[in-house]
Amino acid sequence: MAWVLIVIAGLLETGFAVALKASEGFTRWVPSVLFLVFAAGSFTLLSTGLRSLPVGPAYAVWTGIGAVGTAVYGMAFLGESVQTLKLISIALVVAGVVGLQLSSTAH
Repeated sequence: MAWVLIVIAGLLETGFAVALKASEGFTRWVPSVLFLVFAAGSFTLLSTGLRSLPVGPAYAVWTGIGAVGTAVYGMAFLGESVQTLKLISIALVVAGVVGLQLSSTAH
């Protein structure tokens, strides 16, 4: 159950990063409020999950989902460039997160 919380927290991290961009420096009301809601939810779920999970792998999964999700969202919906190196880098982030996760469950 704790890992489910971390995954949801990571998705909310993607949401707060996208909302932060859309807030245009907190000058737009709705995206600014969404940022606060997503950030509060993300940190709450992360801290709850960390009660029973090792911090290294859990934090890596949280940030990995946020980073990959935000990069993919930017390419899919914000017109950011899709380049081979960017896609390889995303794959490396995913591989690193999976490696940390596997190494934490092995012990």
